[in-house]
Amino acid sequence: MLKLVLPKGRIFERVRTLLSDAGLEIHVPDRAYRPTCRDDRLTVKIMKAQNIPTLIELGSHDVGITGHDWVQETGADVEVLLDLGFDPVRIVAAAPRGVDIELLAAERPLRVATEYEALTRRWLDERGLPARIIRSYGATEVFPPEDADLIVDNTATGTTLRENGLEILDTVLRSTTQVVAHKAALADPARREVIDEMLLLMRAVLDGRNRVLLEMNIPTDGLEQLIATLPAMKSPTVAKLWGEQGYAVKAAVPRRDVARLLPVLRRLGATDILETSIRKVMA
Repeated sequence: MLKLVLPKGRIFERVRTLLSDAGLEIHVPDRAYRPTCRDDRLTVKIMKAQNIPTLIELGSHDVGITGHDWVQETGADVEVLLDLGFDPVRIVAAAPRGVDIELLAAERPLRVATEYEALTRRWLDERGLPARIIRSYGATEVFPPEDADLIVDNTATGTTLRENGLEILDTVLRSTTQVVAHKAALADPARREVIDEMLLLMRAVLDGRNRVLLEMNIPTDGLEQLIATLPAMKSPTVAKLWGEQGYAVKAAVPRRDVARLLPVLRRLGATDILETSIRKVMA
């Protein structure tokens, strides 16, 4: 059995959907923290992302999904296997607009509110700023100015900080969601095999989400120019059209390029163009 731990909260549904698309469907009874998985080689538990790196290091679980920020905050000795790219955030230092933090620190130790005590201490020490860290438990942005001079918090857009009269002074860390593993689990052949299969399926889903399949017909005299224009994973698939002077062409192309490609393909003479979503890609 491979012990998998997943993060609760806002990121859970994205992770659950990824696993489901990979064929590892997770069923969660109401208010349960021990879901079941379609793959009976996996046992699953749901925990706070903050706890997962340490629990993986201790070997309580073999594989976990958590934020890079919590791996760095805890200093856990884990192996990062895959960056999912989910929930991209910055860990930033922010203060009320117009406040000179260095000038204030010259008069007295700063009051700094944060959930990231270790990251914050390193950031303060690097700048030689004396401070008292106040551990926050959510809603860190409401501490200044009465209860803190400065905060260190995560943000995706900075909107919440601006709405609370704060300005970003520095980026402490950039974070996304990662798959991490206990090193002993990777050294065990049986568990490593399950881990590698799971990673293969997850990568296939992530790659599939980034591509679409384009299919089209092209007259014979336009084929070479079309092939030269059309991006593909290796090379497009080309087949002769039945009873006609022309070819059917299909290629898996980056999703981000489709809007640019379609008008170009039409100008090159392509017809009957179809765009299809891809569930998985294994190159």
